[in-house]
Amino acid sequence: YQRRVRARTQTKQSQMSDTYPIQLLIDELKNDETQLRLNSVRRLSTIAEALGPERTRTELIEFLCESLDDEDEVLLALADELGRFVDLVGGPEHASTLLRPLEALAAVEETLVRDRCVESLRTVLAAMPAEEAGNAAVDLMRRLATSDWQTARTAAAALADAVHAAVARGPAADQSKLSTEVRTLFGTLCTDSAPMVRRAAAARLGALAEAVGGDIVRAELHTHFLSLAADDQDSVRLLAVANCVSLARALSSDAAAIGDLVLPTVRACARDPSWRVRYMVAEQFCELCEACGAPLVETELVGAFVRLLADGEAEVRSVAATKVAGVCASIPSALAIERLLPCVTALASDQSQHVRAALAGAIMQLAPAFGKEATTEHLLALYLQLLQDEFPDVRLNVISKIDVVNQVIGIALLSKSLLPAICMLAEDKNWRVRLAIIKYIPLLAEQLGVEFFDEQLSNLCMTWLGDTVCAIRKAAAANLSELAAVFGTAWTTSNLVPKVLMLYTHPNYLYRLTTLAAVEGLASVVGADVIRESLLPLVVRMATDPVPNVRFNVAKTLRSLVPLVGGDVRADAIQPCLDSLQADADQDVKFYATEAIAQLASA
Repeated sequence: YQRRVRARTQTKQSQMSDTYPIQLLIDELKNDETQLRLNSVRRLSTIAEALGPERTRTELIEFLCESLDDEDEVLLALADELGRFVDLVGGPEHASTLLRPLEALAAVEETLVRDRCVESLRTVLAAMPAEEAGNAAVDLMRRLATSDWQTARTAAAALADAVHAAVARGPAADQSKLSTEVRTLFGTLCTDSAPMVRRAAAARLGALAEAVGGDIVRAELHTHFLSLAADDQDSVRLLAVANCVSLARALSSDAAAIGDLVLPTVRACARDPSWRVRYMVAEQFCELCEACGAPLVETELVGAFVRLLADGEAEVRSVAATKVAGVCASIPSALAIERLLPCVTALASDQSQHVRAALAGAIMQLAPAFGKEATTEHLLALYLQLLQDEFPDVRLNVISKIDVVNQVIGIALLSKSLLPAICMLAEDKNWRVRLAIIKYIPLLAEQLGVEFFDEQLSNLCMTWLGDTVCAIRKAAAANLSELAAVFGTAWTTSNLVPKVLMLYTHPNYLYRLTTLAAVEGLASVVGADVIRESLLPLVVRMATDPVPNVRFNVAKTLRSLVPLVGGDVRADAIQPCLDSLQADADQDVKFYATEAIAQLASA
């Protein structure tokens, strides 16, 4: 009797153990607390592993299909988790079981949930076996595309290219029929009454065009393209610009077709009454030039770009200005000088400081395309004008690309204007401007040479070490190591090290900390001899500083010097100093000294 009781008890416990994971999930997903439900969804993969593939398909997925009425953040996590469930349901041959819950999530009103669900559906469709993926994908798209809910139709449009890809890798006998149905459904979505559906269709039309090839683009998709490009909603029309790029790529072997089918839409978008559409044309202009080819760029697109550079909206002019160098690289320099240079000259004096800043970042890139003679004749005056601009971002953008001009015409012609611009930026009351120019000093030093740097910029770099803003002092200290790498050990030893050694007596301890930061940066560049003779003695002297913050930073600096010096220097100079710091009354100093000693022992 007792054996029978024990057997029944063990059986009951085994059944409870088998049902515990799913029961726990049910309880948590029914909890009133959103965070508990969210945590439960994020543990779905763990629960699925405990249940095994078969029970995951038959129990867990079924339960999830009945639990889709929840907060958006829970549904978002669920859509994300299901995209990683292919292996947990038994691999690709069972991946189709995930389509049902994801299809339901695809009709959710929240955009983030729907977008994440579409990504998960793409993953699942790509994982499904080729022989069943096509039919399953088309059935899914058909149900979504014919739904009464515009959210479901939006998801169908977003999946069009993924469904076509699933059909393309399926049995050859089914491809023609299924592919035709996909394009028919997509065409219906392109003319849907809901703008959000048409917008989703416009967003995927380019990808579908590149997948189906030029013949179908001419026969079918071009009609949908024109319809979307002429949509009454500018949020739909602006997507036509990216589609122009995709269609031009699909028709790349037929320049005449690009001219007839794509370029009229480009020209129309460049004149669109909505500035957002014109902005997208300017943003995508380099991609358009690459897709259409040089002959069409010269004859058709340059005129449209000129209009964008002279657009009435500053935002459009700004983004067009950033594309100047890319467009000039696509056309002969003579044409660029004739058609684009007048626009560039006008933008250099634009009333919007943001337009001038955008131009300053791009105009330096024109030098390689123009060549030395044309750059000196046409662009040098603009460079000098922008270097004197009252807006600091304009000057910074010019300086940041100075190396490009140096490779073409040399730095001498700009050097006289560079120094005043650098000094103005270095003394700007906005500390972020001062921080930005510090980052460009090594680049300028490399271009200007050691003689110019010693005469004009060396003292400026040391001045930044005493700036009132901590971020400036840190950047200036890091800057010294980069300068040392540019000019070499000999120059660093004779020019930088003596000036750094003079800083440690500053009455403000924050500036003395900057000295330690400078030492740490220079130590990695100057070599063991300079460390032993100049830098290490300074650090050891600062170990007796009255401020604990300085003393524990001494310990940290000594720790960084350990791998850079020999064993005799460690024993004779670093070890005694760390021993004294370890006996310090301040706990922080003791802590960092102990860490440094441990580093020393393991070296």
